[in-house]
Order: sequence, then structure tokens, then C-alpha cells
Amino acid sequence: MPETPGLHLEQTLWAQGYKFIGGMDEAGRGAWAGPVMAGLVILPVDPEIGLTLAGVRDSKKMTALQRSRWALEIKSVALAWSVGAASSVEIDEIGILPATRLAFSRAIQNAAVLPEYLLMDYIHWPGLKNPHQMMPRGESQSLSIAAASVLAKTTRDQEMVRLDGQVPGYSLARHKGYGTAIHAEALRQLGLSDIHRKSYSIPKKSEN
Repeated sequence: MPETPGLHLEQTLWAQGYKFIGGMDEAGRGAWAGPVMAGLVILPVDPEIGLTLAGVRDSKKMTALQRSRWALEIKSVALAWSVGAASSVEIDEIGILPATRLAFSRAIQNAAVLPEYLLMDYIHWPGLKNPHQMMPRGESQSLSIAAASVLAKTTRDQEMVRLDGQVPGYSLARHKGYGTAIHAEALRQLGLSDIHRKSYSIPKKSEN
């Protein structure tokens, strides 16, 4: 079983006087349809929180059942948590990287507590004014980032299930908008829907 990410980054910042450290991560950047979703989690200043959230890790290394279970626990113990999204229309209008930054910004704005410092998976963001630290594979290094990845993923999955009821025929609840063979075949049969990212190179409707 993969190890739970540590708290060494958070503990270093706690020792420097920061109390509200926001871990952030996103879900859905590579999907063909639906929004990109950002999560933010501020954990309490408590070294024992790692024991409380012992099953939390990079959301990609967890099952859907595990993510759902731990999302509830994260929400119950966090000082604050929030999510932010950018739609497929916004992704097409401004590009996936600016849209991802927009989703992150909205998560920060939606938080009940303003983070004093951000810990984030690496994203090119030259204009970010908040004190922050970015790192590759941040969800494997920081429990706060891993917790945010779980909330981003579970919230986006729930949204894709909802959208499946509005845009039937694509099996969105099954693949959550990612590029699977089932999704590609549906696109060849039905073409692009309103929630598909038209700026992406994805299968087009068959002419036959």
C-alpha cells in the first residue's frame, strides 16, 4: 500500500508561524469533457492529523470507494476546504493552463478561511502573489496537497455523474470525461456535446 504523504512541509511552515496553509491540487486537466476542478484544504496545526488521515494519498492511487470515504473525513477535520472549477467553455476560450489557474483562484476565493501560504503541485503561474511553494508530484509529498487532490477528484466525479444525466449517450458517469475507447466511439457516433472541449484533439463524428 502506498504511504500516506508526510507533514514535513506543513510542519516547517507551522514552525515559521503560518497557521492557515492551503494545500491545492486539480483534477480533469486531461479530460475530453467537463470542467477542470481545483481543491483546497487547510489542515489544523496538529502533527497528529497525519494519523487521523492515514488513508489519504494521491487520489490517483486510491479507489473510488476510498476517495469517497476519505473525502468525508477530510471535510470533517479540515479547518477549511473549498473547490473551484473552470468550465469546458472557459477551457476552450482561454486554454487549459489559464483555466486551471482560474479554477485554483476560485477555490481560494471560495474558502471560508483565507490561506496564508499555498502548497501546490507544480503549475506555471508567474503572476501568483500568494506566498507559495510548488513542487512536482506534490500530492506525494504533502498531506495537504493529497487531501486537496481527493476533494478535487471526488467533486469532479460527482459533477460528471450529474452531467451524464443531462448529456446522455457518452457514458460520462463511467469514464468521467476522459479519453477511453467507449468515449471515443460515442463521439464518433454522436459528435461533440456542449460540454466537450472543442479545442482538444479528440475523435470527431463519423461521416458514415
